[in-house]
Amino acid sequence: MPFVNIGGITLHHRHIKAKGNARPIVFINSLGTDFRIWDEVLSELGGEMPALVYDKRGHGLSDIGGVSSIDEHVDDLSGLIDHFELNNAVLCGLSVGGLIAQGFYARRPEIVDGLILCDTAHKIGTADSWNTRIETVESKGIQAIADAVLKMWFTPAFHADRVAELDGYWNMMTRQAVAGYVGTCAAVRDADFTEAAQGIAVPTLCVVGDQDGSTPPDLVRWLADLIPGAHFEIIRDAAHIPCVEQPKALTTLIRDFVAALPLRKQTHG
Repeated sequence: MPFVNIGGITLHHRHIKAKGNARPIVFINSLGTDFRIWDEVLSELGGEMPALVYDKRGHGLSDIGGVSSIDEHVDDLSGLIDHFELNNAVLCGLSVGGLIAQGFYARRPEIVDGLILCDTAHKIGTADSWNTRIETVESKGIQAIADAVLKMWFTPAFHADRVAELDGYWNMMTRQAVAGYVGTCAAVRDADFTEAAQGIAVPTLCVVGDQDGSTPPDLVRWLADLIPGAHFEIIRDAAHIPCVEQPKALTTLIRDFVAALPLRKQTHG
């Protein structure tokens, strides 16, 4: 399994190379998940563009790393992008991954050709709601909130018809380190990109599942309204993680978005 050390933090990742001059796309996963949530999207893309997925710190097989802010997640992403020498990149972030993408753009806009912000916002939740979640997880464990969270992640149809997969995602969430989970909860709690979103100057697509209970469509539409020229799309029959529930629909949006981007800048020596 591929691992790389970025600034003292070991990150688990998967780097997919592609022929030609296609733009690279970097996928950033949500709170409580690892990069396997993108498996079906990557399969649909079929290697037509370079891709990077990784377990952000505190998740999956990556180091916990004492995470407490979005800036630390941005540090890791910045190091990964430099390690793989990715330029003219498209960032596709889901939930907290969307906050990380916005934070990276605010820091290094010259690297980014486009943003795909999935089921995310400029600010997610309230301090009270995140503090309550943190207190519950610290005192009772992730299992205490898992059932309620999965009701926001997936539609009632998924719960009824895809029970084995539901069990798998319950396992994914509950088996991660409490310190990584609550640290990232605190990072989301304190992140506010309301002002920064208004300064995004690259093509941006904001996507949300029609039944998302975590970042509802109206909230994601608000983000799209803040970003000059952003497009807004709703994916039917999906909740908070459309890359799992409706990977074909999300991949079509990704493919069309990337194809419509302006031609890559050419460097002449």
